[in-house]
Amino acid sequence: MAARSRPKKSPSVIKRARQSIKRQLVNKMVKSNLRTLTKKVEEAITKHNAEEAQKTLVEAIKAFSKAASKGVIHKNNSSRNISRLTLKVNKLAKAAAA
Repeated sequence: MAARSRPKKSPSVIKRARQSIKRQLVNKMVKSNLRTLTKKVEEAITKHNAEEAQKTLVEAIKAFSKAASKGVIHKNNSSRNISRLTLKVNKLAKAAAA
């Protein structure tokens, strides 16, 4: 039996590997930004700052929607996170108004 040779890598395989690394870095950056925005909204909620929470919520919604449309995260994941954050902010606004 002959020894197995190293698999040949065609130029297209090498290019796809390069592209996937670039895409992975961009996706990582976007996901990190989503986590940061989520934390900012929740921090504003814990400080009972309704205005700040509302402002950061708008940013977060925009970022989550864009990430979902670009395929970085799943559409349902985006919707779930937006929904949860919105409920928390609305509850804070309702408590502040009362």
